[in-house]
Amino acid sequence: MFSAVESRRLYRQVADQIRSMIATGELAVGQRLPPERELAEKLAVSRPTIREALIVLEVEGLVHIRMGSGIYVARRHTVQPAQPEREPFEGPFELLQARSIIECAIAEEAAQRATSSHIAVLDENLQQMASVVNDTDAALGIDRAFHTAIAGIVGNAALIRFTGEIYDQRMTPYFEKLASHFEGPDSWTRAMEEHRAIRDAIAANDPAAAKQAMRTHLDRSQKRFSEGFGEELFGEDEGGRAAARRNAKI
Repeated sequence: MFSAVESRRLYRQVADQIRSMIATGELAVGQRLPPERELAEKLAVSRPTIREALIVLEVEGLVHIRMGSGIYVARRHTVQPAQPEREPFEGPFELLQARSIIECAIAEEAAQRATSSHIAVLDENLQQMASVVNDTDAALGIDRAFHTAIAGIVGNAALIRFTGEIYDQRMTPYFEKLASHFEGPDSWTRAMEEHRAIRDAIAANDPAAAKQAMRTHLDRSQKRFSEGFGEELFGEDEGGRAAARRNAKI
């Protein structure tokens, strides 16, 4: 159905499809959405695409997440007159994939050029991160600084700017809403440990290890995002089904 749609816009097309289901009453206000797997099969898209589409709808207030129970229609969608389409932005999972491709190569190059002064900057960043794992806003700034510092080792202004700009694309309501379902002290502590592995590989001037450490970090970041908005939120386990039955009786 969506095979001809540009990949970066696919989740927006899926969001439109679900809006239509709400507008027509196929999904009624208060109704629990079908399991993620079922929606993905019905709309012939991947499960991450369903997740990104539902984040759009949650930000718009059309659906509401009940932790451990599922995702419910919050209000009826009112069809608005057609408006000129805004330039679409990439979804969170696509951004993380792009970062993995580019930043792995940057880390590999940085490992060949790193000096003791560069490593000192990374060490200071890790110390700062350890002190703010309970503060997501502060952790985001320090996380960004870590990744741009690695690009800085390469000494290419375009790479530094690119790394900062692609990171900043996560500062959207959609990305922030997705992150809100899983980011916290535990996730930031794990990210810091992954940063340390990257730092150690760069300090050892080991390009292959630095590339792999960066890949591992960004792959795990994507997994944390995916799991943060996965089966637990849809209530696809037995506990979730039981919770949904209880909610239905209220």
